Amino acid sequence: MRFYAISLFVLLTLGANAQPRSYSVGNAHSHNDYEQHRPFWAAYEAGFGSIEADVFLVNGNLPVAHNAKDIQPGNDLKTMYLDPLARCIKKNRGTAYPDKKKRLLLLIDCKTEGITTLNEIIKELNTYPAIINNKTIRIVITGNRPHADSLTHYPPFIWFDGEFTLKYSRENLARVALFSANFKNYAAWNGAGTPDTASENALQRQIQSAHKRGKPVRFWGAPDAENAWRTLQRWGVDYINTDKIAELSQYLGAHRF
Repeated sequence: MRFYAISLFVLLTLGANAQPRSYSVGNAHSHNDYEQHRPFWAAYEAGFGSIEADVFLVNGNLPVAHNAKDIQPGNDLKTMYLDPLARCIKKNRGTAYPDKKKRLLLLIDCKTEGITTLNEIIKELNTYPAIINNKTIRIVITGNRPHADSLTHYPPFIWFDGEFTLKYSRENLARVALFSANFKNYAAWNGAGTPDTASENALQRQIQSAHKRGKPVRFWGAPDAENAWRTLQRWGVDYINTDKIAELSQYLGAHRF
């Protein structure tokens, strides 16, 4: 009887650990969001858990664009992201989404020199107390970032995108919100059919590395289609990177495994 009880416990434990996590649009990341027909709003209205904007520092301003040549007057961090988010917080009486438990990551990709750009971002954010003091929102700096040993030097409302190739002290790791990497650095798979073993093993090592440190993971540059989304779910990738907001929203609404 004792052996049976122990065996049953082991089986139940293994079964619990093997259960797939639950996915929803909260696991969706709007990559290069500013290139959408309706920046911020398309991803927000779909309920995405993460939205990304590329930012330059130009004469004290923070224009949003993928390349410097694409900068357009009026397309800046304040107008396209901070002002709309502040309005949502006010409408929702203090939270990013009407669902008070729902969280939002706003990734800001610094395209110009990291420290000076980040200092200007912090200066801008300080004019939005409803955002920086909000427990349902994390501002995450990616792209050009400060040295991994200096993350604790920044205000507590600033978080960072981690890099697998860097080592972090316990204190600095605590300021890392997630780990992100270029999918193509680890995999040759194009999203069609079944992934090759080498690609899957390489990606699984990085996923496990992030999870062992208690952090979610995202791969940018990953194939952006249903077969790939399903595979990323199976592997346990926490944020599914997409440029296809409507399609991924529909898929996740129907495939919550």
